[in-house]
Amino acid sequence: MFVVAGVSGHTGQAIAEALLAQKQPVRVIVRDAAKGAPWKQRGAEVAVADLGDTDALARALTGATAAYLLVPPNMGAADVLADRGELLTKMVAAVKQSGLKRLVFLSSIGAQHPAGTGPIVITHRAEQALRGIAPSVTFVRASYFLENWGSVVAVAKEHGVLPHYGDVGFKFHQQGATDIAHAVVKALVNSGDGTKVVELAGKEDWSADDVAASLSTLLGKPVKAVGAPVSEAKAGLLAAGVPPSMAGLYGEMYESMPKGLMAFENEKAVSRGSSSLSDTLKTLI
Repeated sequence: MFVVAGVSGHTGQAIAEALLAQKQPVRVIVRDAAKGAPWKQRGAEVAVADLGDTDALARALTGATAAYLLVPPNMGAADVLADRGELLTKMVAAVKQSGLKRLVFLSSIGAQHPAGTGPIVITHRAEQALRGIAPSVTFVRASYFLENWGSVVAVAKEHGVLPHYGDVGFKFHQQGATDIAHAVVKALVNSGDGTKVVELAGKEDWSADDVAASLSTLLGKPVKAVGAPVSEAKAGLLAAGVPPSMAGLYGEMYESMPKGLMAFENEKAVSRGSSSLSDTLKTLI
């Protein structure tokens, strides 16, 4: 039985779908039964549990061959790091209580750094807390999600502009949820004992200019990437309605990019996905 959390989001959904396509037994974790109904219809077991409920999560993990977990964001928390740290503590307790033998955890590029990377610090702390917690632990350090561009696709459609913080010509690591799903499923099904780190990027590195060009083709209208200094990210996010704690963390993350902190620990060993930029963006339009 493969247990999958986060099925209401991009990665968890893609992972559960990939496992079901392989005819693997799947148990999805949802916070309310209504969200689990479509998965039940597709043949998955449904466990209703909040990731912050130690006992409920432990029950959901009990008897699993392997499990995929993550620390989801909480945009509205007054102190995001403290809030997610509390969730992580409860998650660690649940994994120990369940006796889980194989864990795959969604981490992030830059997770090797203990500070200075904004919300990525949460994944650093998660790696420290979960390392060695089960006989087999795999951390999948994903790069920038191509799906994140979905938040500005409407702007591109209406105004022909793709907003971006930083150099619009700079190519950086990005990948789609399907590439993450492929790496996670491989680790869930085949991973051996020990603690491993998989650093994952897309088929190629793409810039904001590349994304704009692909959107231009898909939308049939010109789209231009427009950059703003990373120093303006926090103020811009606050103006867009992002809560102060998260805006501050994302501002720090953007400022960490030109400092080289948002990079993989071992660039020579990075695994590459196979999804094209166009195919992933098409799902966002």
